[in-house]
Amino acid sequence: MPTAIQTTDELYQALQDNDARPYGRTRTVTAEELVDAAEQFEEPVPLVHALLELQEAYTYGSEPRKSPVVFARLLTLFDEHPDVFDDRLRHQLFWRFKWVGHALRQLPEIPLASLRQWLTEMRDRYEKAGLGLQPYYGQAYQLAAHVGEDTALAYELWAGRARTRLSDCEACEICERALFHLAAGDDERALRTWEPVLAGKESCREEPARSLSYALLPLLRTGHADRARELHLVGYRGCRRNPAMSGEVGRHLEFCALTGNEARGLELLAENRNLFDEVDSPLDQLDFLTGVEVLLQRVELLGHGELPAAGYAGRTWTVSGLRAEVRGRADDLAARFDARNGTSTHTDRRRARLDRAPLLDALELTLRTRSLDDVAPAAPAAPVAAPVSRTAAAVPDALPELISQARKLEEQGHPDAEACFARLRTLVAARDYTHPDDPAVGPLVRLRADLLAEEATSAAGKDDFAEAAALNEEAAALYDDASEPGHAAVARAGALLATAQIPAEEADGAEAKAAALTAAHTSMVRLHEETTGSLAPYQEARLLRLRATALGLRLQLTGSKEYVTPVFAETDLLHAFATRHDIAGQISGALMLRASTHAISGDLPTAVTEIDALLGRLKAHGPAWHLPRTLGLRGRLQLALRVPEAAYADLTEGLRLAADWPADTVDTSRLHGDLAEACMHLSRPDEALRHLTRSAEADLRHGSRIEAFCTYSNAAQLSLDLGRVEDCIALLDSLLAEPDVASGELDDRLAAQLRLTRARALRAGEDLKAATAEFAALAAESAGWDDDPGSHAMIAAETAVLLGESGEFGPAREAADQAIAAHARDPRYELLSNSLRELARLQAQQQGAEGLADALAFLADAGRIADEARAAGYEARGRSLDSALAYEHGRVNAYAGAYEDALTALEKALALLGEPAQQDDRVGEWAECVRLAGAVEGLYLKRPAPALTRLDAAVSHLTALGHTEETEPLTSLASRLRDEE
Repeated sequence: MPTAIQTTDELYQALQDNDARPYGRTRTVTAEELVDAAEQFEEPVPLVHALLELQEAYTYGSEPRKSPVVFARLLTLFDEHPDVFDDRLRHQLFWRFKWVGHALRQLPEIPLASLRQWLTEMRDRYEKAGLGLQPYYGQAYQLAAHVGEDTALAYELWAGRARTRLSDCEACEICERALFHLAAGDDERALRTWEPVLAGKESCREEPARSLSYALLPLLRTGHADRARELHLVGYRGCRRNPAMSGEVGRHLEFCALTGNEARGLELLAENRNLFDEVDSPLDQLDFLTGVEVLLQRVELLGHGELPAAGYAGRTWTVSGLRAEVRGRADDLAARFDARNGTSTHTDRRRARLDRAPLLDALELTLRTRSLDDVAPAAPAAPVAAPVSRTAAAVPDALPELISQARKLEEQGHPDAEACFARLRTLVAARDYTHPDDPAVGPLVRLRADLLAEEATSAAGKDDFAEAAALNEEAAALYDDASEPGHAAVARAGALLATAQIPAEEADGAEAKAAALTAAHTSMVRLHEETTGSLAPYQEARLLRLRATALGLRLQLTGSKEYVTPVFAETDLLHAFATRHDIAGQISGALMLRASTHAISGDLPTAVTEIDALLGRLKAHGPAWHLPRTLGLRGRLQLALRVPEAAYADLTEGLRLAADWPADTVDTSRLHGDLAEACMHLSRPDEALRHLTRSAEADLRHGSRIEAFCTYSNAAQLSLDLGRVEDCIALLDSLLAEPDVASGELDDRLAAQLRLTRARALRAGEDLKAATAEFAALAAESAGWDDDPGSHAMIAAETAVLLGESGEFGPAREAADQAIAAHARDPRYELLSNSLRELARLQAQQQGAEGLADALAFLADAGRIADEARAAGYEARGRSLDSALAYEHGRVNAYAGAYEDALTALEKALALLGEPAQQDDRVGEWAECVRLAGAVEGLYLKRPAPALTRLDAAVSHLTALGHTEETEPLTSLASRLRDEE
C-alpha cells in the first residue's frame, strides 16, 4: 500500500489495486492498513468501502474470527448513517449477513444460542428492510445441517421459496440442494442436482471447485469413474493451496486414498503443506485434517508408515507420526463442535469417512502413475524377484555355491547373475563376513574384484562412464592381486571403452570422442595381443566384443563410410571365434552388431534380413534374454522402412518378452519410446501417450532423470495437442514439484520448457490469469538467455499475445518490443509476424477506433519483419507474410470503422494471393479475403452491387475448381446483401 494516502481518490485506487491481489496474508494486511487510512476522512463512505474490502479479505482468506467484528462496524455505520449507503452498498451489507452466519458456524467457541440469535437478527433486519426471507431460511437450513438436526423441514422452508436478489448464487444453492440429497444417501439424485455445476453451466468464486470435491465419491459409487477422474483433475486445480478451500483439498486427498492413488495423495499433500498453518477456520481445519487422515491411514495400512510426509512446520514427519498428530487435533476439533452443538454429528461424520473402504483398487488419475514404492527413499539394491512366466535360477543359500553360481551366470551373460551378486554384496559388507576357505572359490580379493566389475557394468549401463572406468581399473588391480590375468585384461578393456565415452569438453566433442574411441580400440588390440595366452575363451570373446563395440560406437557417432569396413572386420572376428567355441551370447552379439552396422550405413533391407536370421537363431538356440532387444532393433528398422504395423508387432512382442527378465536386462524405456512413435504413425495417439509415460517411468527407475523429464515433456505436449488439457497440467505440476526441479538443480532450459508447456495448457484451459503470470515470469527469465535469444523471442511474443487477449496492451507492447529485440539477434520471422498481427487484431477488436493507432503500429512492425524475411530469402511455412499482413490491415481497419482503408488493404491481399488453382492450398485464405472484402464493401460502405459482383465471381470460380465448401460463407453473404437491397 502507498505509505501516505492523502485523498479519497488515492484510497479508492489502492482499494482497487488490492482487489486484484489473490486472497492471502498480503491482501489481508493491506486491507487492514487501508481501513486505518480511511479513518482519517470525515465522511464515512471511504471507511465503508475499506471495511467491505477487509471483510472480504478475512472471509476468503479463511479468518472467520475477524469477519464478524468488521461487519459489526459496518452495521453500526449503517444504523448511524443509512443515507450514505446507496443501493449497491446496501445490497452488499445485507448480502454479508450470510457471511457472518457462515463464519460463526465455523467457530466452536461461539455458543449455539449466539448462532440462533444472529439468525433472529438477520430475520428482523430483512423484514424491517422489506426484503424476502429466502436467504434467511437458507442460513437456518445450513445451521440445522451443521448441528445435525432433522433438516427436512428446514430444507423445505428454504428450497421451496422463490429466490431473491440476496439469495446465494445459483451454483451455491445447487450445491446445498445436492448435499441434502447426498446426506440422505441418494447419490443419483445428488448428481442430477449437481449437473449444471459439474457441466460448467453455473459457477461463482467457490464453484465449481466446491461441488466437484463433494461429487467425486458419489460418481465412483454410481460407476462413473472416468468422470470422477476428469473432475478430480479440474477440481483440484481450482482449490489447491487455497486456505479458504482446505476442506475441498482434504476431499481430493480422500479421493486419492480410496482409488489406489496413495502416492498421488502424498504428492498433493506436500503441495498443500501450507494449509496446516494457514487455515484459521476450525471447521475447515476439521474437514481438511479428516481428509488428510483418511490418506495417511490408508498409506499406513499398506505398510508404508515410515514414508516421509509433509506436515506441520518445524519438524520432519513420517506418515505414522503425522497421522497420530492429525488424529489428535481432528478428534479434539470434532469434540469441540459436538460439545457446542449438543450432538455427536461431527464425530460421527468423521468416523464414517475414516471407516470408508476403498472404492476402487486402482484408478489411473494422471499420466504419471506412481506407487508408494516409487516415492519411497532409495533402498540398497535387492535381488529381483523371478517373474512368474519363467523359472529364474535359484539364489543358493550356501556361500560357496552362491559365489560359483554368480560367476557361472556372469560368464554366460545371464541376467540372473545380478541377483546373486546383489546377495553377495550384502553378505560381504557385513561386519561378521567370513570368506570360505575353499580353493574352488578363491581368495576374498578375487570376489571383491568380481563385485567391482559387476558394479562397473551397471554404471556403464547408466552412462556413468567415469564411474565405470574407475571401477574397472580398481577391479583390474584386484584381479592382478588374485592372479587372474584374463579377468584383469577384460576389466582394463572395459575401462578403456568407458573412458573413451566420457563426454568431451572440447568444442568439437564428436571429433574428440571419435579419436578417443579409435585410441581405445588400438589399446584393446594391443592388450589382447599381450594377454592372449592367459585368456579363457569366454574372456577372449568378451575382449573381441569390446573391440567391435568401440568401432561400432565410432561409426554410430560419425556416420562416416570409412568406418564401416573396420566394424565388419571386427564383428567377423568375434563371430568366427564365438562360433568356434560355441559361445551363444557372443554369437548373438556379433550378429546384432552386423545388423546395426548395415542399418547405420543405410542398407536397411540387409539389416532386416540379418536381424531375421538372428531371431531365428535365438528362438532355436538362445540366449532367450537377447530376444527382446533383437525385436526392438527390428521394430526400429521397420519404422525406418515406414512399415509401422510390423514395427508395432515387433516392439509389442519385445515388451512382452522383456517382462520375463529382471528390470535392467532390457532397455524398456527405448521399447516404449519406439512404440509411441509406431502408434503415432498408426494414428493411435492415446496409446502413444501411454507408451511415452511408461518410457519416462523406466528412465526414472534407471536413474536417467534428464532423459525421463525430456520424455515427460514430450508426453505433456502430446496430451495438450490431444486436447487433454487437465492431464497435461496435472503431469507438469507433478514434475515441477520434484525436489530437483523446484530447487533448480535440473537443467534450467528443460525446466523452462516444462513451464512453457504448462503455461500453454493453462491458456488452452482458459485460465488466462495463471497463464499470463507464468508467461510473464518465463519472459523475464528468458531475457537473460544470451546464448538463446530465439527462445526468448518466442516466449516474449506468446506473452505479448496473451496480455493482449487480457486487454493489457501496455504490457503487451513491452513484451512485443522484447521479442523484436531478441529477434534481431536470432530471427523468428514467421512467429513474430504472426504474433504482431494477432496483437493488432486484438487491440482493434477490443478498442475500435481508439486503438487503431496502436494496432497499426503493431502492423508496421510486422511489415518490417516481412521486409527482413523477403531480403533474407525466408519462405514462411504457413501463409505468406505479405498477403497475411495485407489481410490483417483490412481486418484491423474494419474493426476501427476505417472501411475505405480496409477495402484497399483487402484488395491488395487479393492481388498478392491471385486467383487460386485447383490444388492450391491458399483457397481457404483467398475465399476468406473475398468474404471480408464483400462484407466491408456491401454492408459497411453500402455498395452492394460491386460487392455482389465480387462474391458471385468468386463463387463461380470456386465451384469450377470443386471447392464447394469454401463457397458457403460467400453464398450466405450474397443472399444477405440481396435481401437488404
